[in-house]
Amino acid sequence: MADIRPVEAGEIPALAALHSRAFDEAWDAASFARLLAMPGAFALLAHVEDAPSGFVLVRFGGGEAEIITIAVDPDYRRQGLGRALMNRAGAEALARGAEAVFLEVAEDNVAAIALYERLGFAAVGRRPAYYDRPGGKIAAISMKLELSG
Repeated sequence: MADIRPVEAGEIPALAALHSRAFDEAWDAASFARLLAMPGAFALLAHVEDAPSGFVLVRFGGGEAEIITIAVDPDYRRQGLGRALMNRAGAEALARGAEAVFLEVAEDNVAAIALYERLGFAAVGRRPAYYDRPGGKIAAISMKLELSG
């Protein structure tokens, strides 16, 4: 399967490249560098056959963790990589003392919502008109996973 390990400074451009393959509105390497410089931030990068294939960026603080973004290269989707990244992120958050993990997802991202629900996340809120889409704005669904030792 995938080799998942903490992101090193020299791998930040790989995060930006993966993000641009996964999302229409991609973040650049400078944005990832700023995010990773935040207190409590960490990222995990997955390699499949030595190729960067997905990552998750997390921020921890105050007993909670937040998934800032997760991206899987379209060529590696539906192979369990997103699940593996989320499981590792949850384990790392728990090890750092998190009691819960939060995330937000666009309400039209049906595949991601299904993954998060399979992992035990539950919807806890909704932010109307949060994401821009070509046809207008759509809501973000806030989700939460309670962690246990």
